[in-house]
Amino acid sequence: MNADRIGEMARIMRENGLTRMRVEEDGTVVELECAPSSPYVAVTSPGQQVALVPDGQAASVAPVAAPDETTPAPQGSGATGEDAPSGPGDSPLDMSRVHEVTAPMVGVFYAAPSPGAEPFVEVGAQVREGDTLCVIEAMKLMNEVVAERDGEVVDICVSDGELVEFGATIMKIY
Repeated sequence: MNADRIGEMARIMRENGLTRMRVEEDGTVVELECAPSSPYVAVTSPGQQVALVPDGQAASVAPVAAPDETTPAPQGSGATGEDAPSGPGDSPLDMSRVHEVTAPMVGVFYAAPSPGAEPFVEVGAQVREGDTLCVIEAMKLMNEVVAERDGEVVDICVSDGELVEFGATIMKIY
């Protein structure tokens, strides 16, 4: 199968809104997969709110007033100090401290050691460097993915049994 044929399959996927395609031709198997596209686009500009509008349509966005020190804090915001946020799950994350765990190979992501077993980690779990986070099956071999640092799992970006590409973000640790 040549590159032109594969390009034609990609065009067919785009035109029909497909996210996955498998084609067998002359003993060759080609699988194509892409992220689902949203019919909406985000419209932003500095100091303005984000608006999601149907793709191809214009949008007007209202400016956002900058907070000032004279504006009282909303009730229940934790501003008193006694119920202030204490961890990554309670407050905005410092994105410079979030570590993305990436897939070391192409394969199938498994969150647990076997079907029906408890997952290695869940969102909110504390992990230590060297702890097993998941396994990736490639060519019938189970490859453990371990934590490269201590922290808290704040996001699991793929679903159990999902195919992952090399370098794809599979988890985030804070």
